[in-house]
Amino acid sequence: MSTAVERVMRERGDLTCFHEPFMYDYYLNRSPRMMPKFEPSDDQRVSYQETREMIFAAAEAGPVFFKDMSYYHLPQIYDDEEMAGRLVNLFLIRDPRRSIMSYYKLDPEVSAVEIGLEALWLHYSWLVRAMKQAPIVVEAEKIQADPRGVIRALWQRIGLADRPEAFDWQVETVPEDWKSVSGWHEDVSAASGIRPPAAAEDLEARFAEAAQQAPKLQRLLDQHLPFYEMLKVEAG
Repeated sequence: MSTAVERVMRERGDLTCFHEPFMYDYYLNRSPRMMPKFEPSDDQRVSYQETREMIFAAAEAGPVFFKDMSYYHLPQIYDDEEMAGRLVNLFLIRDPRRSIMSYYKLDPEVSAVEIGLEALWLHYSWLVRAMKQAPIVVEAEKIQADPRGVIRALWQRIGLADRPEAFDWQVETVPEDWKSVSGWHEDVSAASGIRPPAAAEDLEARFAEAAQQAPKLQRLLDQHLPFYEMLKVEAG
């Protein structure tokens, strides 16, 4: 879903967009393991400092959008108030039963850090407490139920002009910088828009069945569900 929202932002045509630019610093410099299906590009910035300078340079020419994971940024962002102060932060949350099953299907070795909700809460809390910001939190399921209505309302809140054409994607214009992680984004690459959410009524049953086969899923849910619930309270 985060990639689908990124695709909408790209299709606006008036933003310079980057796809998970801090992934390189995290997986090449700090992570205990390499993410599967990640094929680093030789010309991508690798360090945190190089990546932020790339983004700042692009911002000199106009507005920039980038989609990233909070765990890529922690703890570096705590010492980078200049970066944090220049960003308009939009936190996307999704029921962890959905996201855990989805991630596990692509990567059975997924770590607790990579589920991401704990880091998301720590990042959000720090922005509120230390930076006196009020980051926007939005639920993925609400976007899926009404992509145009919810995203256009978000654009209005953050001062972006309306671009109705951004919701109709051309499959042949898949972003160049998705190639290093193409194995993760096949569905979004082949789609022409954001799809409605799957039925919610059997979600718990499906998760329980999956967790019986892979007990790791329940452990991941137990760790991250409290953070999801706290963020959901903040969702607008």
